Formats: sequence, C-alpha cells, structure tokens
Amino acid sequence: MTDAAQLLETLVGFATVSRDSNLDLIAFVEDYLDGHGVEHWRVDNDDGTKANLLARIGPAVEGGVVLSGHTDVVPVDGQPWSSDPFVLRDGGDGRLYGRGTCDMKAFIACALAEVPRWVTLDLKRPLYLAFSYDEEVGCLGAPRLIERLLADHPRPAAVFVGEPTLMQPVVAHKGSTNLRTTVTGRAAHSSQVNQGVSAIHVAARLVTRIEDVMAELRAEGRVDEAFNVAHSSLHVGKIAGGTAINIMARECSFDWEVRHLPGDRFEDLLGRVEAYADELQAEMHARAPETGIRTERLTNTVPALADDDNAEVLALCRTLVGEVPSGAVAYATEAGQFQRAGLSTVICGPGSIAQAHQPDEYLEIEQLEAGVAFMQALGRQLAEAR
Repeated sequence: MTDAAQLLETLVGFATVSRDSNLDLIAFVEDYLDGHGVEHWRVDNDDGTKANLLARIGPAVEGGVVLSGHTDVVPVDGQPWSSDPFVLRDGGDGRLYGRGTCDMKAFIACALAEVPRWVTLDLKRPLYLAFSYDEEVGCLGAPRLIERLLADHPRPAAVFVGEPTLMQPVVAHKGSTNLRTTVTGRAAHSSQVNQGVSAIHVAARLVTRIEDVMAELRAEGRVDEAFNVAHSSLHVGKIAGGTAINIMARECSFDWEVRHLPGDRFEDLLGRVEAYADELQAEMHARAPETGIRTERLTNTVPALADDDNAEVLALCRTLVGEVPSGAVAYATEAGQFQRAGLSTVICGPGSIAQAHQPDEYLEIEQLEAGVAFMQALGRQLAEAR
C-alpha cells in the first residue's frame, strides 16, 4: 500500500459516525503530527466529546492555504454492505471500499501522507490542516474552527474543501436548512368531523404548499443552470401523526429541508411557506383556539457557496489539477461557511459524490493517486511562492 492508502485504512478504521465521538481519530492525527514536529490545536465542542483539529505547517505569515476536511461519516445501519464498512477493503477492481473512503477521509489521508515531505520544504506560505466534526449533521463543527483559525493565525489566502469532486474545482453549492413543522389540532371521533381539527389534514395541505413553492420559483425564472437541479428545492422527508384510524389526529409533525441557490435567501423561501401556514392557522383557530402550527429549525442554515471572489483560489486549483472546467453542486458543504468568513474558497477532492452515503462506498485508486499528486504540487507551489 502507498502511504496515503495506509493512512486511509487507519482513518476508515475509526467508526466516526456523527452520533459518536471522533476523539480517537483526532488523537491519532495529533500523534502523527507530533511525530513530524507539526504544531496543532484542538477546538472542542461544548461538552468535550468531539473536536476539530487545526494544524499549521510553515511560517506564520499571511497568504496561506487551508485544507479542510470533515472527520465524521454517515451511519451504515440497514445498508447491505459486502464487508465490514469500517475495514478498508481492496476489491482488486481498482477500488478501495469502506465507509468514508470518498466522503471524505481520502482527502485527509492524502494531506497527511504529504506531511513528512512538507515539513522538509522551505515553505514561503503556510499550509493549514482544518479537520472538523459533525459536518454530516449540519456543518456544526466548522464555525468554531474557522473562528479559531482567524483569531489566532495570519489570514489565509485560499481554502480547499476536499469533498469528492473527481479532483475538479467546484465553485458553488446550495445552502441547506433542516426544519420540523408541528401541527396541533383537536382530537374528535372521526364520525364527528365538525367537532375536531385534524392535524394530519392540515399538515397535508402545508406539505402540498411546500412542493408548490418550487413550481413558483421555476415559473418566476429563479433558476441557475449551473446546478443539475436548477432551482432552490424544498422537500419533506419524514412525517408522523395520529393515534387511530377513527380519531381525528391531534398532532402531526413533518421534517423538511430547504436547499437554496446562492442567489436565493432561505428566509424568503421559508416566508412563503409560513404565510400559508398563517392562513391555515387562522382557519384552525376559528374552529378551535387551542390549535396551532409551529416550525422550528433543526439545524442552523448552512450558507451557500457563491461563485464570487474566487479568482485567486480557482487559478491556484487549476495550476494544481490542470485546466479543467469548474462546476456547481446541489449538496451543502463547509465551503459556504469559509466564504462567509471572507475566505476565498473552492471545493476539490478525490472521489465521486455518487458513491457517498451508499453501501459499499468506494474510492477509485486512481482518485487517491490524483489526490496525492494535488498535495505534492501544492507543496511545491508554496515552496516557490514569493
């Protein structure tokens, strides 16, 4: 195995599902960096059960490059894996299988594999490693990592977020917010529908409205053809309510999401839904004043990444990977959080998003090699920088 493959094997072996701690993986990386004399700093979550890790290689000067990767992975529960998902398997088909191989421990492995060489170079500008927790459940860890980076270190010039893009630069992604709407009705016997308010029926009307908002956006021309889904999307993924078939439901709740284009504001899209919810609630109150509709955010809004102010980092990326076209993706990443903090950011990493979150997730070995080549070229670039 190459150095990067060996490191990927170790990283995959840490079952850093978001619901669990990532501290064992963080401790491994800290020990590895200590072995090469690299300074690093933990940035813990509130209760100390998880941590971000920030490290710097090279001088403490402005103009450095940040390599950002998340350490958590999605669950494997209920997925029909062909082998242990937390043991890296070489399939003999040019692919390495395991949870997190493409999303996104390969990028971290490629970076770590180059540390022994980076520390021997006379870097003119620093390289930062910024490894986060809880990206998969709402990009929860990155904000405090970014805050620590900007508070304690000279301002970097560029950020590469290593999500799987087949080593092509991605310059835009949608923002994302998860929500829960709870409808409270009045229970009654189903033969006496004039006496109650069915929370399920009201919720159904609101769910339909959520889908209708997308049609409105398309009709208004609020589209961006850079995305394969060219409009902001609203989607209800889970719904629950009711007690029995012959009882008008007192409560119904549904979980939904908004994935907004960089040019749309989440608050505006939510406002369209909430305006209709206010109309429904007025109808409910006319029949039963104790009823209501309440929507809460399950996650903070993950900001979109806009194709703005990125000429320098995009030029650097193409120096490293070649003159390949840039693109946009529908999924959300931590890149928007770095951009919101004023840092020029693109997404570029090994692997394909098509394999992410799947059973038998895999990484093409040639993608791992391309990731290593990217890191080697980056080191040379920063050693030659003036």
